[in-house]
Amino acid sequence: MLDWLYEIVSQLIVWIHTGLSVVVPEDSGWAWGGSIILLTVLLRLLLVPLFVKQIHASRKMQELNPKVQALRKKYKNDKQRLNQEVMKLYQENGANPLSGCLPLLVQMPIFIGLFQTLKRISDAKEGHDVFAMKWDLVQSAQNANIFGAHIPDTFLNAWGANPKVWSAIVVTGIAVVISSITTFFTVRASMKRQPVTDDANPMMQAQKMMVFLAPLFGLFGLGFPLGVLMYWVTSNSWTLAQQHYIYKKYPPPGTNGEAAPTTTAKVGAKAGGAKAALSKNGQSPSGMKAKLKKEAEPVPEPEAEAKPKAARNQPTRKPRSKRSGTQKR
Repeated sequence: MLDWLYEIVSQLIVWIHTGLSVVVPEDSGWAWGGSIILLTVLLRLLLVPLFVKQIHASRKMQELNPKVQALRKKYKNDKQRLNQEVMKLYQENGANPLSGCLPLLVQMPIFIGLFQTLKRISDAKEGHDVFAMKWDLVQSAQNANIFGAHIPDTFLNAWGANPKVWSAIVVTGIAVVISSITTFFTVRASMKRQPVTDDANPMMQAQKMMVFLAPLFGLFGLGFPLGVLMYWVTSNSWTLAQQHYIYKKYPPPGTNGEAAPTTTAKVGAKAGGAKAALSKNGQSPSGMKAKLKKEAEPVPEPEAEAKPKAARNQPTRKPRSKRSGTQKR
């Protein structure tokens, strides 16, 4: 059913290999390994718009999170109604919870196609073509090697060979370790740079699990061909660099681009609010400022009232007739 996908992937590898053969030997591991790396880079370039869309979708989900929490409290006993109201909220605001999965969903078919193509190359019998690759190219890919490891080699096959192919074991083992480490840091960096959302969100829970499960992917990588491991490492490295650039250009709210107000800014905002309130009361800012200044000045204590001086009355001289009790005859 997926042969059409394998045809496309194998044809892309052939075209890229043909172009690289002008620079490096066509039968070398660098020509075939370079074809896989360039195919990965081409794919990731095409996915950049989807990655930007994923960031905007997660920001939109962050903005709607308080409303979602309110709906959960309101309909905590009615799960069906809760799901209907949440989906209605997302539709009204143009948010899509699945937008964050788009880059991964697009990458998976390429990953599967590349895995199956390399596996068929490894198992191909003499004279058999592999999808869009003719037998001469299949044979060239089988014999190509990087530091003693062939493109179709896996860690398990090299370990189980008799005698063991130590060069292939070392190269594929290092590739498995690097792919596991880059997967861990990719998921971790994505979690740290994502806006804070509801912890009960299934997508958030899945991302937290991925952080802890990422190192375990190395167990699956033990059975992957070296070419698939090269794709894996290249894709993870690209993701780390892309996240750093995109999040620097579109910083989350409250970080580089939209820093929280400082204390000075908060004081200024409060002063501005006070001025606006005073204006509403009918007083001009300058008049209110003078009033506040006047109120702030210390009020002098009232001076003690001066006591009135006692007036000294000079005695008046009485008439002679009134000086004694005798009357004048």
